[in-house]
Amino acid sequence: MIRSIFTIICLYVIMPARAQQYTRHQNAFQIHTARASFQLEFCTPAMFRVSYGPPVRESLMVTRYDWDSVHVQINEGDGSLRLNTDSLRLVIGSDGQLSVWDHHGHNIISQQSGDTLHCKNQLQADEHFFGFGERMDFLDQRGKKLQLEVGRGKEKPHIVGAYNVLQANYSPIPFFMSTKGYGIFLHTSYNSSWDMGNTESDAYSFSVDHGPLEYYFVYGPHFTSILDQYTRLTGKSPLLPQFALGLHVGTYSGGTWGHEELTSSAYVIELARRFRTLGIPVDILFLDSTWRLFGQNGGKGATSFEWRETFRHPKAMFDTLYSLHYNMVGLHIRPRIDNGTHFKLLDTARALHYTYPEANNPGEFINYFDTAAVSWWWNHAAMKVAAIGARFFKTDEGSAFGALANESAKTGPVGPEAQRLHNVFPIAYAKAAYEQFAAYNQLRGLNQTREGYAGIQRFPFIFAGDWPSQWQYFGPVIKAGLNIGISGVGYWAHCMGGFEQPADPELYIRWVQFGMLSPVALLFGMDHPGYKEPWRYGKEAADIFKQYDELRYSLLPYLYSAGYHQYQTGTPIMKALVLAYQDDVNVYNIDDQYLLGENMMVCPVTEKGAATRVVYLPEGEWIDYWTGKQYKGKTYLNAVCPLDKVPLFIKAGSIIPKQQVLQYVGQHVIDNVILEVYPGADSKADLYTDDGKSLRYQQGDYAITHIEQRTENGNCRIHISAPEGKFNAPTKTFTLRVHVDKAPANSKGQYDPATQVYTVTGIDATKENTIVIN
Repeated sequence: MIRSIFTIICLYVIMPARAQQYTRHQNAFQIHTARASFQLEFCTPAMFRVSYGPPVRESLMVTRYDWDSVHVQINEGDGSLRLNTDSLRLVIGSDGQLSVWDHHGHNIISQQSGDTLHCKNQLQADEHFFGFGERMDFLDQRGKKLQLEVGRGKEKPHIVGAYNVLQANYSPIPFFMSTKGYGIFLHTSYNSSWDMGNTESDAYSFSVDHGPLEYYFVYGPHFTSILDQYTRLTGKSPLLPQFALGLHVGTYSGGTWGHEELTSSAYVIELARRFRTLGIPVDILFLDSTWRLFGQNGGKGATSFEWRETFRHPKAMFDTLYSLHYNMVGLHIRPRIDNGTHFKLLDTARALHYTYPEANNPGEFINYFDTAAVSWWWNHAAMKVAAIGARFFKTDEGSAFGALANESAKTGPVGPEAQRLHNVFPIAYAKAAYEQFAAYNQLRGLNQTREGYAGIQRFPFIFAGDWPSQWQYFGPVIKAGLNIGISGVGYWAHCMGGFEQPADPELYIRWVQFGMLSPVALLFGMDHPGYKEPWRYGKEAADIFKQYDELRYSLLPYLYSAGYHQYQTGTPIMKALVLAYQDDVNVYNIDDQYLLGENMMVCPVTEKGAATRVVYLPEGEWIDYWTGKQYKGKTYLNAVCPLDKVPLFIKAGSIIPKQQVLQYVGQHVIDNVILEVYPGADSKADLYTDDGKSLRYQQGDYAITHIEQRTENGNCRIHISAPEGKFNAPTKTFTLRVHVDKAPANSKGQYDPATQVYTVTGIDATKENTIVIN
């Protein structure tokens, strides 16, 4: 039975002299020792939280507090308290120190000290740490010091004016996983400091700027199990609309900063038409900053919700874009509200006390923590653009609340309360836009944000921020994506080709290859007049752009099924190799390779002029996507990478669902799905299908086709189930493409010796099928 874990009434059990005293109510133990008092509360047999003060209850970071009853066996003796569950054995000493063991007798963690601000644990000799959010510095954080505060850092050490990648912290998340099989989530909205073995080689610690300190301990021991539990706590990432897995294009409408007079709706429409004319698939378009009239009080750092005078007929622009089959068109905003020429939104919001107060004035930030303020903001500000066609926002500058803004000298609210709310403000901000648009559009939500914190995965998606178009930033951006995925945020994007400058064409191509094989594909730049539009980089670049865009669209069934797996388990679409190969020390510092879904390994080329790059192939067998050549795993390979080829490998045994290339999602009904099968180790795959737009999948309105591949006695046996679930999937037939090195003996299909692919067409997708290839 589910009970509140915050009930005050307790049963008292007094322990022997010299030991601690404890009280218990349901899953919670209040423990008192001579050195410390804290509450330990079981959420599940494998997860508990420790609170050095009143337990924290809020809803922006943690979404669940009520848990089923956990059976706990209690043993007392030798001055210690022992609490055993089905998964863990906890020992609490008379001094309040906590150690955790598994049922095989292995010590998982030993706490050395803990109080309302600080916790220190033993660091084991072969222990490594992964997580901490969207970091651009390192993958393995053992031996490092970290400061977690939403923002991109304050130093600009580079000639081009970019911020410091070592300080970049757009979306910090106070959560890590240890190779010892556990994770820790520090449940605080305050800034935190982490010393992961830098000061002492045998200890690591974390502390908060303001207490009380509270953390959750999560036991796996596998990373995927830890992520599943962590995202059960902080919320699963919902499915995006299926078309949001297509290409996103951002535009300054012809005039970036300093060129605002060149903006126009005509530029936007011509851009949209050009993609269609050139046959470059795209689904989503958004207008960045310069669509809006800069306000009277906050200038370009605030949103007046009035159109710049160069946009004469914005509704007609939206109508034209939707007639060109763009599935969503969005707008960039900032969290400060402002007065414009016609609307006095700032004055009204202040009069209604819907702005967050600042030191000497009523403030400019909408108070997104207040539901009444959010309702007013939506109905009287956001609806001015939603009503004529805007269907989502890019909620930018979330870090400016309680800190220096990027676009002005203002700092906004200050003081203790602002310090408490600074890190979670981006979540409240994104939540407001995401939920309001979802309700208004009667469609799954979509929100693009640069800043986040623990829980931001519920209001996807995050993008990596404004990094220059230089080789030195390419690699760190890849690290950012790997680290945020390890931290429970799966839908993530970056500006292909970089953001702030015209790109070297080679860099542009290499970054595009990575971008099209990222969880969300985003094309956007502020370089005037090029704006990262592919035709600006020459025919070769444009051709390769289209090649990889089409590859992405062909992979939509694979990516969409991976998105459903992410929703179910918390495992990100883009996975650092350590998530899948946790016990392989060779992958701990591989920060430029990743798995896309379960079976495709992408190896971006980050060095200018490179004709080869070193690739690590983990255990198993791997197949070069481009050549079909097979390689044994747990070894290094010097992979050839001509400019039009990013090294891409498929794990033997994989089943990759693909489809025909569309210009936009919804152009045609997909009634045939191509199953690319790479025989090898026995494997399974699930093809997930739903309506692609509604929330009915959360009530079970979807279909899953289970596909199994087994190789035995030289035969490949492929079993395809009938679709299971309430949704009537549009898929009527499967085309089976089996990658084999010789023509099979059976003759139901066709073998192409040039591609070494055996093809069987017309397989009935509504029924169970078994195909044997010998």
